[in-house]
Amino acid sequence: MPHRTNPARPGALLLATALLATGLSGCSALSPFNTCDDTATRVKALRAQPILESVPEGATVPEDLAPVPGCLDDSGDAWLYAERVYAFPGPRQKVVDFYRATAEADGWRLQSDPSDPSTPETTAGLCFTKGGDGDALLLTVQFTTARRLKIEHGYRAGPEFDSGSGFEIEVGSETDGARTGCFD
Repeated sequence: MPHRTNPARPGALLLATALLATGLSGCSALSPFNTCDDTATRVKALRAQPILESVPEGATVPEDLAPVPGCLDDSGDAWLYAERVYAFPGPRQKVVDFYRATAEADGWRLQSDPSDPSTPETTAGLCFTKGGDGDALLLTVQFTTARRLKIEHGYRAGPEFDSGSGFEIEVGSETDGARTGCFD
């Protein structure tokens, strides 16, 4: 009489071995972090935030520097963002005053860095929050230079940066809209 084998037994053994090897190697098919999968709709909503188009008088979009939307998931939870860069010929204080008024009028709440309250906003930039758990947003306004644009964006700034500096404005969020703070 031929020896019978259970056809499911070799498959089960193979599956158990694969799962054990995966677990021991520290890799997992299930990431504990949120990823960029299926975030296009949320990124599109970030791009449509009106504050990104609100700029102080005299601010211009540098030539050949397009708005940058996207999702980063290279270290931990994914971060969604929509960013714009503007050249501005005036003093930084005008940018600070403009965004303090404009953002706050649109429901954004200014956050201060508790670890460094003495750094002026014309150096540190601004950070605001808006919304609650599920629809939370973060808004940052940071000052930039031609050199920094070259390093961060590979962009060679033109003459529009000769008479002042520039600033970057970004609206960002967690993939699920979880509440986040400026200095967490």
